[in-house]
Amino acid sequence: MPTKSPWQIADFRILFTATALSQLGINIGYVAVPLIAVTALDASPGQVGLLAALSTAAFLLIGLPAGAWVDRMRHRRVLIAADLTRAALFTSVPVAWSLDALTLGQLYAVVLLNGCATVFFDIGSQSFLPQLVGRDGLVQANAAVVSLQAAGSVAGRGAGGGLVQLLTAPVAVVAMAVLHLASAVRLIGIRRAPVTEERRQQGGLRAQIAEGLRHVLGNRELRALALTASLNNLGAQIINTLLPVLFTRELGLSAGVLGLYWAAGGVGIFLGARCARPIAHRLGHGRALGIAGLCLAPAALLIPLIDRGPWLWLAGAGWVLATFKMGMDNVLGVSLRQRLTPDPLLGRMNATFRFMLTGALAVGSAAAGVIGEFAGVHTALWVGGCCLATAFLPVLLSPVRNRRELPLQAPGSAAAGPVPKARHQPGFARDAE
Repeated sequence: MPTKSPWQIADFRILFTATALSQLGINIGYVAVPLIAVTALDASPGQVGLLAALSTAAFLLIGLPAGAWVDRMRHRRVLIAADLTRAALFTSVPVAWSLDALTLGQLYAVVLLNGCATVFFDIGSQSFLPQLVGRDGLVQANAAVVSLQAAGSVAGRGAGGGLVQLLTAPVAVVAMAVLHLASAVRLIGIRRAPVTEERRQQGGLRAQIAEGLRHVLGNRELRALALTASLNNLGAQIINTLLPVLFTRELGLSAGVLGLYWAAGGVGIFLGARCARPIAHRLGHGRALGIAGLCLAPAALLIPLIDRGPWLWLAGAGWVLATFKMGMDNVLGVSLRQRLTPDPLLGRMNATFRFMLTGALAVGSAAAGVIGEFAGVHTALWVGGCCLATAFLPVLLSPVRNRRELPLQAPGSAAAGPVPKARHQPGFARDAE
């Protein structure tokens, strides 16, 4: 029986367009916020690293309990509240700048509180999606969402670099606030916002958090997916944290060039996301990711060679290949972990993953600041490149490499059957993230 396309579901289309607005704002901020610190507030590499670490620290501080809270809440309300909070926070930046009162302290507070709102938005969105499209539509829906995120990287980071160059970084932040507000307004249109009573009547917060941790860390496939994704995030964050310093100070390049470089990574993620589904259909879920890991991950070692002239293009090619792999990983890995998780655990599963993945971002930001301050920016880029080049190994060495198809139902669900695997096809190198 053919699976209903997610695009036929009105609520999915609303969630998608709202996410598009939000992602555009996020990616403008990806360029604008660190450049505010570097150009307007004369921040050092260590201070830039701290700013990036604070932007992700919320997932370490409240990530796990947020998953349990989201499992008890109406997801639409969570998403709307998160977007309104982010709009208000970023409005404060240009206001303070216009009054000549903007400080690094305020910028630190804004990115930390914005991270708290993003915790709830990300967990709520990933937990809401299976309810809107059904489990059979997850790969197609996730491919659309990851493609959207990649397109947001291209458009948002390119636009962010251009806005900073034309209007200055603090003024570019106004666009971020407007886009988050528009996303909140769009989300009001979602009508299907189910919440079940059994979620409300489960045990205490600590027991719920523990259940989510056991579900992820006690499952060999989920544990491998989490480790591989964490290594990817660690390496990418070390590199991305110091690119503003490298481009604007050491290479003397403009904010527009930095935005285009980041946009090239978005192109890689977009292409990987679009290719993930047909490649997995042809080769098998795990084998597709295994081939991507073995063939593409080493390209990340080209990134630390970045310099002016031809070296910029060579490093850019390595960045695109590495991000192509990330795009495939995101679609197939997120779909697998959603299919391996029963509905009542989706919030806590996503929270556990986000805790680990964004924890890796926070560690990467701090490591980038320390290494960049004491050993140099290029040394930090080599550390990040090595992390990206080896990130696929946990999944390659796990049972995911033998998985041909996604499970029909989450383990523990009613009538869940055995996990289908291609046990008689040796040589498969299947990983996911």
